[in-house]
Amino acid sequence: MLGADLVRLAAQAVVAVAFFTGTPSMALLIGCSAVSGAAAAMFQPGVNGLVPLVARDPQRANATIRTAVAMAELLGPATAGVLFALFGAGPVYAVDAATFAISAACLAGLHVGRVPAKAGSAVRELAAGWHEFRSQPWIWNVILVWVFYGIFLFGPLVPLGAVLVSGDRGASAYGWMQTAVGAGTLCGGVAALRLRPRRPLAAGAVAMFGFGLLPLAIAVHAGLPLLLAAAWVNGTVWAFWSIMWQTSVQTRVPPEMLNRMTSYEVLGSTGSLPIGQALAGPAAGAVGAERVLGLSVAVGVLGCVALLLSPAVRRLTRVEDLSTID
Repeated sequence: MLGADLVRLAAQAVVAVAFFTGTPSMALLIGCSAVSGAAAAMFQPGVNGLVPLVARDPQRANATIRTAVAMAELLGPATAGVLFALFGAGPVYAVDAATFAISAACLAGLHVGRVPAKAGSAVRELAAGWHEFRSQPWIWNVILVWVFYGIFLFGPLVPLGAVLVSGDRGASAYGWMQTAVGAGTLCGGVAALRLRPRRPLAAGAVAMFGFGLLPLAIAVHAGLPLLLAAAWVNGTVWAFWSIMWQTSVQTRVPPEMLNRMTSYEVLGSTGSLPIGQALAGPAAGAVGAERVLGLSVAVGVLGCVALLLSPAVRRLTRVEDLSTID
């Protein structure tokens, strides 16, 4: 995680210097973005492994993290806009680089015990992680649904949503919609601080039925009040599901396997997203953006039904005592 932060610090600092000294090339921006994205992918499994080591109550910790992220997502774009208007792009990237330095310093100050792990090659560790992933039906059942979600639900939502909402009501309406999603995410994080369902994934799957309200509102060209309400619900249920999912993974997977298994989980849950984003434009051109988003709603509902029909997902209970993990 420290290495990932330092890599992102360097990548964003390079872009900042390029803006301070002139206009950076598109190749430089794409290259630094790719490096930052790879580092972010390396960082995320560490978060999953770190939370159980520093928190007695992983669900509360995950809810707190999600709430903090939501607040940052609400304040970040506005802060960036003010900095850009006053000083230009260079300071925006410089501040972004500084946040990774702060993150690295905070991580360096943490004192955690070692997680027992068998020494071995990277190939053996990958094999062990795959075995753990395969041996947990509730995990791969969820990830299988998420593969379809990435292609048919998550992927098309952002590009087609931006086009339709901005076309109907202007760019400001899309900004308000994203703000409503952020506000909902904040509320979902707060709700997860209070609600502790006995079957967390079943509760999260029921909540996720509300996720499709946003693509539905966009597809039917709903008025701004309904659009914002749907966006708020979208953010709320997504945050609640995410916290239930992260807590289940952190408390059900053995600590020494958590990072390795999470690597496969992140790959499976996000790997199909670029495919959905790439196909959204051609599909919308062929049948219309509204119909593509209508299909997104249907897939979202069917995915929730599939999760609830899976005994491994539906019957999974929460773990109160982390010492019970094998």
